[in-house]
Amino acid sequence: EFWSKANTTSPARWDESAESYRRYLWEEVIGKFPPATEPLVARTRRIYDEPRWTGYEVVLPVWPGVFASGILLIPKNMAAGERRPVVVCQHGVNRWPDYVVDPKLTNAYNNFAAKLADRGFVVYAPLNPYTGEPEFPFRQLQRQANPLKRSIFSVILAQHERTLDWLGSLPFVDPARIAFYGLSYGGETAVRVPPLLKRYALSICSGNFSEWVSKMTDFDDASSFLYVGSFDHYDFNMANTFNDGDLANLVAPRPFMVERGHRDGVGSDEWVAYEYAKVRRHYSTLGIPDRTRIEFFEGGHKINAAGTFKFLHQHLKWPEPPGGLETD
Repeated sequence: EFWSKANTTSPARWDESAESYRRYLWEEVIGKFPPATEPLVARTRRIYDEPRWTGYEVVLPVWPGVFASGILLIPKNMAAGERRPVVVCQHGVNRWPDYVVDPKLTNAYNNFAAKLADRGFVVYAPLNPYTGEPEFPFRQLQRQANPLKRSIFSVILAQHERTLDWLGSLPFVDPARIAFYGLSYGGETAVRVPPLLKRYALSICSGNFSEWVSKMTDFDDASSFLYVGSFDHYDFNMANTFNDGDLANLVAPRPFMVERGHRDGVGSDEWVAYEYAKVRRHYSTLGIPDRTRIEFFEGGHKINAAGTFKFLHQHLKWPEPPGGLETD
C-alpha cells in the first residue's frame, strides 16, 4: 500500500513519482534540517603532493558551529579549462578521510581514493560525523536528534548538500558527473544520501547493502544489529517503509552498484542477493538494466576496486588508463 503510488512505466515517470517517497524518507524517517546558512567560503591547505595528484584539506561552513570537511585530490595533468568527473569516496565508522586517501596506509579501503585520482578523476573524501569514539561519541548525536524528529543522517545530508554546492562551483569539476562510493557506514551513506541528493550522478554501496529489516531485527543471525551497540542504525518506522532495495531504487534512473565480499561478516550473501534482486528487477522494469550491477568477490569487508572502477569509468564517461593501473 505504501508503494502503490509509484509509477514504473518509464524512467521519467518513476523519477517523478519517486519524489514524494524521497520527501517522505527525508522528512519522516531520517529527519530534515534547514539548508546551510553560513557563507560558502572554503578554507583549504595542501597536505599531499603525490606524483599524479595534489591533496588539500578542506573545511566548509554549514551552520554556526557546524562544518563539513574532507580531502580534495586534484590530478596534476589537467588542461586549462578542463572539467572532470568527481568521485566522492566515503569512509566508514570511526575512520577518517585519510584512511581512504593516504597511499601509504594499508587497510580495508585499499587506497581507493588515491587510486581513482591516479586514474584521472577528481576525488573528494568527506569526513562524516560517525567517527572519533570514544572522544567524540557520535551515537549520542543520534540520541539527541531523535526526540527532535531528526537523526545523524539529518546532519550528514546537510553537510553533503554544502559539499556538492562547493564541488559544483570549482572550475575544474563537471557538476553533472559527481559520483558517490562508500564502504561500510560509507556504504550505508550510499543508500541514504544519493537517493535524496540528485546531484550525485550515481552511487556505489560497498560492504553494507543487505536485507536491512532482517539486519536490524533478526534474532538468529550473529551479524544482526540486535547483538551489537550500534543503536544509531535504527531509523523511525524504517521496516514499514524502506528496505535497502527501496532506497537503492530511489537512486534510479541514475546508476547504482553493490560491491560484496563473500567473507564479509556484516551480512550474508543470501541477504544481499535477495535484496539486490529487487533492485535488478526494478531497473529492468524501467528498461535500464545496464545501469545497475552487483559484484561478488572472494574477500571480506573491504574495497575490491575492480568492477566498481569499471562502473565509474563507464557511467562517468571517463576513459580507463591505457594498459590499466594496479588496483591491488
